Amino acid sequence: MASYVLLEQARHIEALVLDVDGILSDGFVTLTNSGDEIKSFDIRDGLGMKLVQKAGIKVIIITGRKSNIVEKRMSDLGVDLIFQGREDKGVALTEACAQFGIDPSDCLYMGDDWPDLSAFAIAGMKVTVPNGHLEVRRRADLVTQAMGGRGAVREICDMLLVSKGVYQELLEKYASAPY
Repeated sequence: MASYVLLEQARHIEALVLDVDGILSDGFVTLTNSGDEIKSFDIRDGLGMKLVQKAGIKVIIITGRKSNIVEKRMSDLGVDLIFQGREDKGVALTEACAQFGIDPSDCLYMGDDWPDLSAFAIAGMKVTVPNGHLEVRRRADLVTQAMGGRGAVREICDMLLVSKGVYQELLEKYASAPY
């Protein structure tokens, strides 16, 4: 689990802002012979995103690519805002914050490559994955144990829930007997 300093920093987070490729997915673009794109998501990340929303944290997606797959999955999860086709991630983060009346310093931004650095420059917390680009890892407050698309987002969601003091309460709802 994260250090006391990181948990204290995370306690003030109001929005979890995520890149898609390399964070919510493994970063690979798989194309079929007919040109259709295939993308996989870790189901644990999805539950984590729903849990942080229950804790009052907004979930925002900012991705440089456009994909119907992303639109469908994020819509199914009920994320608060989706920006697709945005290479200007710092500008997109500023726009997202304005929509919710929050400051970028109250956001945790999770990205893995150079296009994410403009958002890193203004976000209050910066997180990446072990295979994130070296320059992104250098600027991150935290590098997850899990890889992108393989539970890294859930790892951060759990940290946020612990920092907000609601992890155990939410866990008990799942762990208690149904009667």
